[in-house]
Amino acid sequence: MKKLLTMVVLFSSMTMNIAAQTAREDIKANPWLAGSNYVDYDRQLPDFKYTPAPAGYVPFYFTHYGRHGSRWLIAEDSYERVLNPLRKANQQGKLTPVGLKTLQQLEEFNKTTHLRLGDLTTVGERQHHGIGKRIAEHFPEIFKSTGVAIDARSTVVTRCVLSMVAECEELMAANPSARIHNDVSESLQYYLNQPHSGKVKEARENMDRESMKAFSDKNTHPERLMMVLFNDPRWTNDSIQQKQLMRQLFEVVINMQSHDDGYDMLNLFTNNELYDQWRIDNVSWYMRYANAPQTGNVMAFSQYNLLTNIIETADTCVALGKPQATMRFGHEVCVMPLACLMELGNCGASILDFEELEKYWQNYKIFPMGCNIQLIFYKPKSGEGDILVKALLNEREVTLPVASTSTPYYYKWADLRKYWADKLAKFAQ
Repeated sequence: MKKLLTMVVLFSSMTMNIAAQTAREDIKANPWLAGSNYVDYDRQLPDFKYTPAPAGYVPFYFTHYGRHGSRWLIAEDSYERVLNPLRKANQQGKLTPVGLKTLQQLEEFNKTTHLRLGDLTTVGERQHHGIGKRIAEHFPEIFKSTGVAIDARSTVVTRCVLSMVAECEELMAANPSARIHNDVSESLQYYLNQPHSGKVKEARENMDRESMKAFSDKNTHPERLMMVLFNDPRWTNDSIQQKQLMRQLFEVVINMQSHDDGYDMLNLFTNNELYDQWRIDNVSWYMRYANAPQTGNVMAFSQYNLLTNIIETADTCVALGKPQATMRFGHEVCVMPLACLMELGNCGASILDFEELEKYWQNYKIFPMGCNIQLIFYKPKSGEGDILVKALLNEREVTLPVASTSTPYYYKWADLRKYWADKLAKFAQ
């Protein structure tokens, strides 16, 4: 693969990102970040020191899309596929003391997973209580306004519904007069969890999976881990699919951060191994959902309907001009491409070389458990002047793909709306 960077948009935020701490350093300082979409939201909260709005401006409309909080793993065999080879090894006396301890811990934890696959955990519920509470605190002009109308909608998946409930409980606690409307329906799925179709579906079907597999194989080194778990190298070579087991064990171990009663088993992996496993996931998520040139720069348009809904709903609420909020709850497979489609910060980076990707684009900054995109609209108190908008990604101020006002992070809604609308229209041609 050619060592080439293509279509790299050199926003100031991207330049700062290159100079900042590297992904390897991030993961060394906080190994749980290697979990990509399994990262506990509360492990990397910002300082919440926001840039003040321009003089004379006040927030009046809040629109949002958020992912559910931390959950159990989803696949039917997520835990069993790791336990079975360890059980087999134990029956034949092939486990080391560390391997036996690992098996015992996983067997004990596996008991808690019965009929729980994909469910929201207590960690996930707590994340959304925190997010909801902070939203009300940070934007009291909206959320503490008497009788404020809050429209909250969720996909039909239970963990998303419960995440919505947790945030709305905090919003109601902050303002008992708030009028909150909750809605959950298959009729909302077309934009809350849009299925792949058209150009996006075609690009996904034609994706170069061989190059992804080659990158994964190149960066998966199970030899040391297998020696830690198993006491017979020849038996291990003959009986264990080593790279597969390493990947699957990593998934179970890294998602223990989703549980208050999960075991901390990170010491099974070295820092380099955690970093390598993250790199594999970073490439995989980028190829499947981001502005990847390898997939024709179309994958982010999977959220065409969602961004359209955000724009059209904002049009109505901005015209009304009174305190309101629109809350949407769904999944990381929507937040990730939406952030790329909206070009929040450097999320829209287009990088051809897998080896260079991590310098410009790190998935754990975009879609941890509970991740969210917030747009806050501001109007002049005098009633005359431009409507401004600010974007937050996981409660951090981020740049937008149009010229800002003289106040950083504040943009004219008319400019941003036109940019996004033109982008969507061009794709639809």
